[in-house]
Amino acid sequence: MKKFMMMLAALATSLGLSGCGYNDMAQGEETIKAAWSEVLNQYQRRADLVPNLVATVKGYAAQEQDTLTKVVEARAKATSIQATPELINDPEAFKKFQAAQNELKGSLSRLLAVAENYPNLKSDALFRDLTAQLEGTENRITVARNRYIKSIQGYNNAVVSFPSNLVAMVFGFKKKEQFAVENEAAIKSAPTVDFNKPAAPAPAAPAKP
Repeated sequence: MKKFMMMLAALATSLGLSGCGYNDMAQGEETIKAAWSEVLNQYQRRADLVPNLVATVKGYAAQEQDTLTKVVEARAKATSIQATPELINDPEAFKKFQAAQNELKGSLSRLLAVAENYPNLKSDALFRDLTAQLEGTENRITVARNRYIKSIQGYNNAVVSFPSNLVAMVFGFKKKEQFAVENEAAIKSAPTVDFNKPAAPAPAAPAKP
């Protein structure tokens, strides 16, 4: 194996590192790290909004304890995973991280849906500000994820394509993890809540006999 790697190294050197994509892959790795860092920053921004959002909802809808608890638990799970730059090199860890983030997004969507039933909560200034921040953060997450996806495409192609794959093998460039199709579907299908809509009227009480 050692002899084989030495031969590959010699071949890569003879072909020319820049011509075989070494520089492109090295630069690509730095671009990917920066893009992934921004994804993590936006996920953290969302997590930071959760405690105040839960506390505000609890002030008006304490009876929705099950929904509130699930949001808190989902946040704890999402933030318990060590989100290091190396995460994108570990398929299993990446998959668990994304599952936890999707679970948090889903629980937040359910919490906002529940808030529709509480007109006083919907009109609370702090709640409206928090939901506006959350909406903005979700948009930032989408933008950051798209940048990461684009930054990774050319790099991954170079890692598996000849002859740049020889350089990748010698110098340890490996494919980076990409967002799975099912994750994208889950995000696109998550319910949205429009807090500008008027609250639905409460059902009329049954007439007394």
